[in-house]
Amino acid sequence: MIFKHENSRIYYMDENGKVLAEILFPTEADGTANITHTFVDDSLRGQGVAGKLMEMAVEQIKSEQKTPKFTCSYAIKWAEKNYSNSNTL
Repeated sequence: MIFKHENSRIYYMDENGKVLAEILFPTEADGTANITHTFVDDSLRGQGVAGKLMEMAVEQIKSEQKTPKFTCSYAIKWAEKNYSNSNTL
């Protein structure tokens, strides 16, 4: 599965151009990147795709020297279990 990376967005499309997985993390004025949306199509659920999207997003956010902020319900749950810098929640 090859994910496409854009500014504030990582996603996966099928061969027909349908988005099957996506995470959005727009940058706010204070320099945080707010993870506002995660989506995984039913056809990919249970395969760890949402977690992989989170890992890639946090990695990209940190590489841009921004601070991740978790507001999407899935992102909050993921961060509570996986993100060591919990003061950004």
